[in-house]
Amino acid sequence: MPADNVMVIGGGPAGLEAARLLADIGTKVTLVEQRDFLGGTPIAENYAALTHGFHSAEEMMGAMVARVANNPLVDVRLGSAVTASEGEAGDFRVTLASGGASEVVAAGAVILATGFQHFDPGRETQMYGYYEYADVITLADAEGMLKQGSFLKPSNGQVPERVCFIQCVGSRDRQIGNEYCSKVCCGISSKQAIEVRQLSPTTKVFIFYIDMRMYGYWENEIYWPAQEKHHVQYVKGIITEIIKKGDRLLIRGEDTTMGRPMEVPMDVVVLAVGMEASQGTRQMAQLFGVAQNKYKFIDVPHSALDPVATSVPGIYVAGAAAGPKDLDDTIGMAGAAAIKAAGLLRRLVMA
Repeated sequence: MPADNVMVIGGGPAGLEAARLLADIGTKVTLVEQRDFLGGTPIAENYAALTHGFHSAEEMMGAMVARVANNPLVDVRLGSAVTASEGEAGDFRVTLASGGASEVVAAGAVILATGFQHFDPGRETQMYGYYEYADVITLADAEGMLKQGSFLKPSNGQVPERVCFIQCVGSRDRQIGNEYCSKVCCGISSKQAIEVRQLSPTTKVFIFYIDMRMYGYWENEIYWPAQEKHHVQYVKGIITEIIKKGDRLLIRGEDTTMGRPMEVPMDVVVLAVGMEASQGTRQMAQLFGVAQNKYKFIDVPHSALDPVATSVPGIYVAGAAAGPKDLDDTIGMAGAAAIKAAGLLRRLVMA
């Protein structure tokens, strides 16, 4: 007899939405999260507001968590690691370890929603001084500051006069092997630039970019308002080096529109780091035997027409575990994965 539940691995936006939808259609769910809390990266990384819409990350994720945590059809396993799996579609037997004990849980289908990790800008190929200069930070660092309602120079706690964002750090870079666009960085940088200007109207904000890539409604909701209402300055150029000069940072690179070198002093530099496959994604792919692409995200054999399938029947993927995704993509994939998993269980029961 096939198992009558779906195991969802990962308690971020994709996992929470998949679990909720499965429960809504009457399917039992085992939701596994290795952290001691649900909410995923938006909570773990102290996101201030979600892109797009500027909705409070804490409030939005809290609502998603509540819909799952209070559902009798969802068995939430916090602080739990998946350590082994065997079986096949309809009869997976997954070993969970928690608090020194282990348990085998049966599942008819599995949804991998293990997300992404931020690119580490301290790699030696990136000459941005992230681990050298306190005032060089990442988008994630900036989110934490914005969530506290202030944006100050980390080195001295003062309001910065000049702030810049550097795009495509760890994305679209053949040298490090991440040739892909991480999709959300342009939008998040523009969102944060607006928030910095709102907190500190005297601060001048610049965004250095290769190409600005705005998806769907981001163009009118974020990109144009950043320029026209909040006076964020967009500069098409490539930044090659950041050095310390006095109590400021000197940005060196090329203004590709004008075709000339540039040196610009800044107080705070925000690195728009891209997405990489998380350790959880890499580990779960190997443990369940699903194929990965060259970037170590979970490979989707037919991404255009079946974006949640994997190479193993009965195992589905949702969200950034399958590659760079925005929240719209993530929620849509979660719904598709939930329906696919529930449909599989129904077919097996009726067979």
